[in-house]
Amino acid sequence: MNLQDIYMARARIAGLVRHTPLELSPALGANVHLKLENLQQTGSFKLRGALSRILAMSDEEKARGVVTASAGNHAQGVAFGCARVGVPAIVVMPEAPPRTKIEATRRYGVDVRLVGQSYDEAEAAARQIKRDSGYVFVSAYNDPFIVAGQGTIALELLEDLPNLSRVLVPVGGGGLVSSFVVALKAVNPAIQVIGVTSRATPALYNHFKGTHLPQLPSIAEGLAGEVESGAITIDLARRADDIVLVEESAIIHAMAWLMEMHHLIVEGSGAVGVAALLSGIVAVGDSPTAVVISGGNLDIDNLRRVLASRQSSASDIAD
Repeated sequence: MNLQDIYMARARIAGLVRHTPLELSPALGANVHLKLENLQQTGSFKLRGALSRILAMSDEEKARGVVTASAGNHAQGVAFGCARVGVPAIVVMPEAPPRTKIEATRRYGVDVRLVGQSYDEAEAAARQIKRDSGYVFVSAYNDPFIVAGQGTIALELLEDLPNLSRVLVPVGGGGLVSSFVVALKAVNPAIQVIGVTSRATPALYNHFKGTHLPQLPSIAEGLAGEVESGAITIDLARRADDIVLVEESAIIHAMAWLMEMHHLIVEGSGAVGVAALLSGIVAVGDSPTAVVISGGNLDIDNLRRVLASRQSSASDIAD
């Protein structure tokens, strides 16, 4: 992949995605900016990659239809894109994702099937449908068109913050961090790309660091799932400057902090970069820094969990 692929993706999806705001966050640091992909259509950056892939399909592929697996945000992106171009789609989701993501996907008129308790089980089911039906499988991360679409965020950052020195990017399967490595390192190799994930969702971190940490339930469910063997994101992500882990408590604190300080509803996977700065895992520093807020599809149950945590902290201070 190269920078030209990302510019081609930008032309492909033009008019269908928002150029999302870049908001200064003085409470985090004098030179820290939040890239608000939670304000994207469908509430997540995933729309960019999904549209890039679907709009690049041949007529023969479109006639076959699409099947995908997702914890929720990629599902909505694929559903949006398929509805837009009239492609039949089957979206397989685990039973565990927030109901808001499931219902939002169904609203686009696609066939949503709930299988298993984890992303990996849902993906296995989706791949079986591909083998049985001939549908085109659209990966959430292991696809050059997907990665190129996500990289359009980096192009916007370069335009809105020309002196960008460092960016913090949520890491799940690695499509987003890979796209930033391709885009930003091509323009200026000195720009630091730091991936951030939950300690409970360490799949790509394990590849990057050579560790074997287990997958656990996480409020950042959008980052969950193993990375398939041979995925293009494994080698691309190794070009990042670092990938770091944040604790569940730090993510919940960051979600509450974003509500209080920026009046933003952000899901767990979208808050990990802020969690890394607030917890000191990544030093704030003085250099121009962007933090990608990747999604805002937070369900009521997790919102209650965040608010309960905040109330508990306030009670502890009062005591």
